[in-house]
Amino acid sequence: SRYYREVLPGEIVKISRYDVQTLDVVPRPEGDPSAFCIFEYVYFARPDSIFEGQMVYSVRRRCGQQLAIEAPVEADLVSTVPESATPAALGYAQKCGLPYVEVLCKNRYVGRTFIQPNMRLRQLGVAKKFGVLSDNFKGKRVVIIDDSIVRGNTISPIIKLLRESGAKEVHIRVASPPIRFPCYMGINIPTKEELIANRPEFHDLANYIGADSVVYLSVEGLVSSVQESIKARQENENSLKTQKSCVGKIGHCTACLTGEYPVELEW
Repeated sequence: SRYYREVLPGEIVKISRYDVQTLDVVPRPEGDPSAFCIFEYVYFARPDSIFEGQMVYSVRRRCGQQLAIEAPVEADLVSTVPESATPAALGYAQKCGLPYVEVLCKNRYVGRTFIQPNMRLRQLGVAKKFGVLSDNFKGKRVVIIDDSIVRGNTISPIIKLLRESGAKEVHIRVASPPIRFPCYMGINIPTKEELIANRPEFHDLANYIGADSVVYLSVEGLVSSVQESIKARQENENSLKTQKSCVGKIGHCTACLTGEYPVELEW
C-alpha cells in the first residue's frame, strides 16, 4: 500500500478497483474554520497517521518538547506508560537532556483498560497489563509521560507499582491539557462528573494518585504543537503564490478541553 492523499473535510470519495473519484465536496459556510478533533493527535490516531499534511508521531513528539519547556523537573530519567505516549516522552527527554528509559513492559494479551465498564475492572486490568523493569529505575527519580488522564484510575496503580519496585520519586507529566467537558461529536468521553479534572481530588491530584508532582500541557501549548508545521507550510505556500495569508483558516476542536464547541448545541 502507499499513501495517496487525505480525504478533504466534507468530501465524498468513491474508491473502485479502477480509480479514486471525488463524488462531491460539501461546502463549508463562508469564513467558518475547520474543527478537526485535536484529541485525534493526542490519543486516538495511530502514530503513523497523516492529518493535515503532518504525521501524528511528529506532533506528539512536539507536544513532549513543549511540555518540557512548560514543566521541567529535577529527575534522573524519562519514561512512559507504553505505548501511546512514547513519542511525547522521547520529545520531553530530548528537550530536557535526560535519558529515555523503559520502566514498564506491556502484556500484549490484555485489552484496553479505559473501556472496562467499572473502576475495579480497570484497575485489575492495569495490574495485569504491565511488567516492571525494576533494574532500570531502582533508586532513581522517574518522570512518567502520559498522553492523557481521563478518570485518574489507571495511572494510580502504575505509580504504586513503580514505588514498590524501587523508584525514589515518580513525577507525572501529561502531554495534553485536562479533559473537562463531554464530547457531543461522537467521541465516548465520560460524563462531566466522572472526569478527574472536574472532581475535588483534582486540586491535590499528585497526592490523590500517589505522585510527587503532576503537571499538564497547556491548551496553548497543545494548539501550537499541532499547528506549528501547518502554519509553516501555509506561509511557505503563500510566499510562493501570493502575499495574501490564509493562516487564520486553521481550526481545531478543543471543546473537551475548553468547553468551546465548534457548533451551537441544541437540546
